[in-house]
Amino acid sequence: MSANITTRTIEERLMNLSQLQKVHSEIDKIKILLGELPLEVQDLEDSITGLETRVSKHEEAIAEQKRRIAIQEDQIVDSEAAIAKYKEQQNNIRNNREFESLEKEIEYKNLEIQLAKKKAREAKIEIDNKQALVDEANRELEKFNQELDQKLKEMKDISAETNEREAVLLNEVALLEKNIEPRLLGAYHRIRGGARNGLAVVPIQRGACGGCFNLIPPQRKIEVANYKKIIVCEYCGRILIGSDDESLIEQE
Repeated sequence: MSANITTRTIEERLMNLSQLQKVHSEIDKIKILLGELPLEVQDLEDSITGLETRVSKHEEAIAEQKRRIAIQEDQIVDSEAAIAKYKEQQNNIRNNREFESLEKEIEYKNLEIQLAKKKAREAKIEIDNKQALVDEANRELEKFNQELDQKLKEMKDISAETNEREAVLLNEVALLEKNIEPRLLGAYHRIRGGARNGLAVVPIQRGACGGCFNLIPPQRKIEVANYKKIIVCEYCGRILIGSDDESLIEQE
């Protein structure tokens, strides 16, 4: 098998690499199609987690305000009980000084009641504000959860459609790679790994490299078209092959 591979012509080697590139590019398209969905799902999950945390904090704040209201209500009850006791004591006093002293206590307790009611009102306003934020966040949560369900369904559907196709393509890759000598295959994978679009083998198109789009010198185009040796783009390092849509050989 090794001997057969090494005795292949340059053109056969390039055609094998070109076919391998086509299969890899189709696999890349499948991964790109599915690849953006997981990112969108992750963004939605992060947003949902953030909203849930926000709702939890708002609900804790609401609970705290309710505790404060309960304390103020207890204060009002205690103060009203104290006022009732002082008024009863006023009925049994013997001099004005004692009456005035109790009157001051009653006045003080009334101030305590007013302050407690004020704090309770403020707490209720804060509860209303926090509850509005909770309601808004819950509406967003409902929307995001619906979007997440939709994205997860899309991922499942795409995976069901593409997994079988990708398996077929990967099998093609394995078969093609068996017909390419290891050193050339290694170079192909190195170039492909360093290319942003995954293209290691590109045709010359309109006189330019099909990968980086820099113009190829006429003599270099002739060399590529003759398939006498493997030519790489001097700008991006991709392996060049002839183009099917134009004549690459320029007659002098």
